[in-house]
Amino acid sequence: MKARNLLLIIGIGLILSCQNEKQTDNPEVLEKVLISYFDGIKDKDLDKMNASTTNDFVLFENGKIWNNDSLFNFLNALPPYSATFTLSPLKTSIDEEIGNLYYLNHMDMTLNDTIEDKYDWIESATFKKVEGEWKLDFLHSTVKE
Repeated sequence: MKARNLLLIIGIGLILSCQNEKQTDNPEVLEKVLISYFDGIKDKDLDKMNASTTNDFVLFENGKIWNNDSLFNFLNALPPYSATFTLSPLKTSIDEEIGNLYYLNHMDMTLNDTIEDKYDWIESATFKKVEGEWKLDFLHSTVKE
């Protein structure tokens, strides 16, 4: 009887020790993906933008719906510019497959090397893990008043 109980306890211990624990990634990984995406915008680099996003990525910005192609075409229609984005994360949540990031986005922009402008947005982004890699899935942007 004692041997049976001992085997039962050992068996239960083995089963419990073999179960996968839920592991979450560091929230900073989402910020890195987001920064990479904005670097693609800054550099007018569609490949970098696509590498940071899912295939069905959507951006909602002030009543317009964009994807990477439509945003890239818009950027290419602008005069030469330089831009610096400053992201200030407010809240990040992440689990095994989905992440969310809420943040403030400030952009300093120079058009034609002469016209300087500043923009501020309140933004939220969702991320999905695709084949083990975090990708930006959805971005919502509202001008900050």
